[in-house]
Amino acid sequence: MTLTNAEKTWGFGLCFLHLCNVKGFGWDHKRVYRIYRELELNMRIKPKKRLQCEKPEPLAVPEAPNQVRSLDFMADQLADGRSFRALNVLDGFNREGLHIEVGFSLPSERVVRTLNQVIA
Repeated sequence: MTLTNAEKTWGFGLCFLHLCNVKGFGWDHKRVYRIYRELELNMRIKPKKRLQCEKPEPLAVPEAPNQVRSLDFMADQLADGRSFRALNVLDGFNREGLHIEVGFSLPSERVVRTLNQVIA
């Protein structure tokens, strides 16, 4: 009782650890919890506060072609087990596929070369 009167914010866990580690009692947690409940020391479980979600801003819509481009990497597997990748470059205004690059591997130099071809 004196422990919970001194530390009002301590729940069962901190009381049990204090009794075992600081006071040196050899009681198990079930015994301490039974006494803790009989003395009606259990604290109210506080509900978690929900964070207010901000509404996301709407996406900007491009006003003309070739203002916004999107990259999409896709991967698949052939019938013989070999995997291949495809790089799709799309226009954000009219959703047109500007370029498709397909290969068994797409290193970064190849991706940069493809983007330079689309821009030029």
